[in-house]
Amino acid sequence: MAFQKARKGKRSHPNVIHFEYHLEHEILALKEELEAETYQPGPYRTFMIYDPKERMISAAPFRDRVAHHALCNVIEPLLDKTLIYDTYANRKGKGTHAAIKRCQQFVRRYPFVLKADIRKYFPSIDHQILKNLLINKIKCRSTLQLIDKIIDNSNPQEPVEDYFPGDDLFDVNRRRGLPMGNLTSQFFANYYLSPFDHFVKDELGVKGYVRYVDDFVLFGASKAHLRERLGQLNGFLADKLRLRLHPKKSVIFPTDVGVPFLGQRIFSSHRLIRKENLKRARKRTEKRLKAFHDHTLSPDKLEEQFNSYLGHIRQADTWHLEQKLFRQLRFGDQIPLFVTSKGSWKVLVDRGPFGKPAFEHPITLQQHKIKLP
Repeated sequence: MAFQKARKGKRSHPNVIHFEYHLEHEILALKEELEAETYQPGPYRTFMIYDPKERMISAAPFRDRVAHHALCNVIEPLLDKTLIYDTYANRKGKGTHAAIKRCQQFVRRYPFVLKADIRKYFPSIDHQILKNLLINKIKCRSTLQLIDKIIDNSNPQEPVEDYFPGDDLFDVNRRRGLPMGNLTSQFFANYYLSPFDHFVKDELGVKGYVRYVDDFVLFGASKAHLRERLGQLNGFLADKLRLRLHPKKSVIFPTDVGVPFLGQRIFSSHRLIRKENLKRARKRTEKRLKAFHDHTLSPDKLEEQFNSYLGHIRQADTWHLEQKLFRQLRFGDQIPLFVTSKGSWKVLVDRGPFGKPAFEHPITLQQHKIKLP
């Protein structure tokens, strides 16, 4: 199961093909190393992405990604049951769409909101604090040893020069940072803020609160009330987790102007895709179509990426955006589109007589009720 999860979406990568070709040998060798506690993670491959801002992504060897999935299969149920209801990242039955819907429920109930995120979150995660938090919930010695190896093998991240009250010369050299791109990093990063969640919900008694990784919204009855909460949140993060809120992204405003959260602007009656997200989406669309026509992007990938994007935007009120995308694909780039059994359209690229069959019906203007300009 761990191998199948690690392989998902990456079957054509050379290192995945090599691992699968020697699957029995690779799985047995990894199993023996994990049981004997001789497993050692390999080096990361790093690269930069710029969407929307510069980030360093660290890719672990495929063998290590299989080990990460095996570990998360074990620790996920242990950690998940300690999390509050309203944290939505990397959890079964949660995700961005559920977080957005929950946020809209609170928009309808409260007049003001504090929107914030944590400054340089992944590079700031303190290794020793993380290990202490995990020790409190995981009692298996061999599992903890594996976790320590994965955390200690983290490659250097973006430097964060933060000093906290009481720090001495030794604290300056504390190990910090988890590699973005690891499944384990996603789980650990979500769990690292669990004490913060419980502080908000249990000690401060806040009811309107939603968190997705390090982005969160906290609702209240007045600006003064939320300003008081902001000071309390900063104090807890600094004292307990050695983190700071981003000073320019921690803002308090009325909910009736719309709450920007997870790519949408959320109102009480509707939701819109944020303009900056639309601009990035247009650039990605052009890039994907060019790659497809240049034969550097497979039909499977084109379908997967476009239909995933369609599923995302359909969570908001985006009828006009859908029409623009439809016209671009159908008439500008001649991409085949098909109607599903539910009446919506999707991308389904024809592979010819020996490719994937077109099991849906070809779309027509009448079916989709397109109004051309």
